[in-house]
Amino acid sequence: MYADFAKSRFYLQMYPLFVMDSLLYLAGMEKSSLQKSSANKTPIELAKTVLLIEANAVEALAQKLDDNFTQAVSLILQCQGRVVVSGMGKSGHIGNKIAATLASTGTPAFFMHPAEASHGDLGMITKDDVVIALSNSGESDELLTILPLLKRMGTKIISMTGKNNSTLARQGDVHLDAEVAVEACPLGLAPTASTTAMLALGDALALAVLDQRGFSAEDFARSHPGGSIGRKLFIRIQDVMRTGDAIPSIHIQASLKDALIEMSRKGLGMTAVVDNQNKVVGIFTDGDLRRAFENGVDVNQTVIRDVMHANPQNIHPEQLAVEAVEIMEQRKITALLVVNQQGDLLGALNMHDLLIAKVV
Repeated sequence: MYADFAKSRFYLQMYPLFVMDSLLYLAGMEKSSLQKSSANKTPIELAKTVLLIEANAVEALAQKLDDNFTQAVSLILQCQGRVVVSGMGKSGHIGNKIAATLASTGTPAFFMHPAEASHGDLGMITKDDVVIALSNSGESDELLTILPLLKRMGTKIISMTGKNNSTLARQGDVHLDAEVAVEACPLGLAPTASTTAMLALGDALALAVLDQRGFSAEDFARSHPGGSIGRKLFIRIQDVMRTGDAIPSIHIQASLKDALIEMSRKGLGMTAVVDNQNKVVGIFTDGDLRRAFENGVDVNQTVIRDVMHANPQNIHPEQLAVEAVEIMEQRKITALLVVNQQGDLLGALNMHDLLIAKVV
């Protein structure tokens, strides 16, 4: 009887290793590398093992998504208050990121530490809120302590756990399965694959909600006004273009000499060519000047319309400045003329102006 018990205990202890071996085999690693213990692996080999295990854990989540995920999205969309994310330890760190992602993508959200909730912070949650409770074991004491109070209040709860039969999983209005076969930690102890899976599932939830809301790039910029994302999505051509006397411009009947003087004075490396109604009919650039000299033109006698580039690329003042960057890169040019719908010259800008505005 004792021998049977010892054998059963041995298999239980070895089970995580069997699972890890199977995952690595499915990932395509050589048998020889599978047989190495972590102590015999190089840092690169161990890192590859960790990444493959975590990648497999995330991929497995995609296969397990079901109607519970759709219900979770619906709960958040119907929420009249805020989404409150809570979790202990590493799950709490993941919860902080999920709350931040939700908040930046159109869903009012914040993180609440479950231990602090038991000492007064629970007063920040109302019946109109939705709580996302994270726990790999589903048995975190701090979360289970506040669970009955939340349910009595009528607050909806989305549980995200690694154990489908855990207390938190059973008590949630909707449960999201974040179970992983094995942790990537060589000891099978440190939360690694489980936290990666939880983070990925949180991202999937936030972005599914974003899509259902019809959240746009402009909406995203409103919550990121101070960063590079905000600058790219908020700054428009009219905010950075040169106007008035700063615009290089000459009449279509002017001479090449006049164009050179105007280009030198305005310092944009080009000049607009306009007609009597100030409508853009062409552009003359440094490149056009070099080609003109190669052809031996007379600077004083040549009329600009004979050497200009007709129908130049332009942009409208209400367009985003980042669009100017894309045009310049695609066309391999460094400056643009700004016109209205009727073709009237309104401004000009070059890549330096966009650099100053930190759009590039």
